[in-house]
Amino acid sequence: MMPASTTLAPMEAKSVAAIPTGSNWQYEPKWDGFRCLLQREAKSVAMTSKSGQDLRRYFPEVAEAALRLPELQFILDGELVIQRGKEFSFDALLQRIHPAASRINRLATETPAQFIAFDLLKRGKADLATEHLPARRKALEAFAARDFRRTLFVLSPASTNIQDAKRWLQSAGGGCDGVIAKRRDLPYQSGNRNGMQKIKRHRSADCVIGGFRYGENADAGRKLVGSLLLGLYDADGLLHHVGFTSGIKAKEKQALTEKLEAIVTDRSFTGEAPGGPSRWSSKRSAEWVPVKPKIVVEISYDHFTEGRFRHGSGLLRWRPDKKPNQCTMVQLQQK
Repeated sequence: MMPASTTLAPMEAKSVAAIPTGSNWQYEPKWDGFRCLLQREAKSVAMTSKSGQDLRRYFPEVAEAALRLPELQFILDGELVIQRGKEFSFDALLQRIHPAASRINRLATETPAQFIAFDLLKRGKADLATEHLPARRKALEAFAARDFRRTLFVLSPASTNIQDAKRWLQSAGGGCDGVIAKRRDLPYQSGNRNGMQKIKRHRSADCVIGGFRYGENADAGRKLVGSLLLGLYDADGLLHHVGFTSGIKAKEKQALTEKLEAIVTDRSFTGEAPGGPSRWSSKRSAEWVPVKPKIVVEISYDHFTEGRFRHGSGLLRWRPDKKPNQCTMVQLQQK
């Protein structure tokens, strides 16, 4: 099974504080999984993450299910999720990002993923990405009604009723972490945030780890990571230190310490760096270790002022599906 290929970039979402209203909006649940563009060309399937990574090798059962669909040529935009009980498990998704094919194949059988489809960009020879959202949604619903039955593919619900959006936001949890609002008067906005907004019950941001501090207490004589130093890129491509997070699980600290120590470097932050004079400075400000900006985490926060998260942020999850250069200041421009 050879991979197909697509040059399309997923449509991105701007974070806003409230659900937009009006007849020009369509609402959907915001699924807590791995964003994926899935393309089939005859016997070839490509599965691409938001950062352009190949997801096909990590989710072979979804690629094989795509080849069993009657439609031979299509591009779907959707979310990969793994259901455990009545909820979706992001941890189960993270377990798939592993170099051992034997482990991936075992998990693909034990905990198969599903593909929740919420947009259709191509079907047969029709380029639907150039169509406005109502036409794409109608085509997606027809496609799902014919092809999705008894497969790993599921149609995401959608509504133009603001009350549905409020209900989804109020009941967020267990795999749905908010609401997506899409412009109905635009074609697919590949690679930009003009056509889609996201509303969560908490503010979150994807950040690069630019360094770390060791914890004050050693474990059996071994120093372990205590907190992570977070970075965001500005419009000029400079990486600025914007805060820290310390909510690291005890059972993860040793492996994380080894992972970080393996990428220690002389300099990581190319803009504002820890240790400079500020009202947040403390006696431990200079006691940090720079690392190559390779690892992305999603954090929760309350306020972002003067170029910093005002308080310590909460560590939500690791994001191996995101590229470091996608972690920009733009995502914090929330109303």
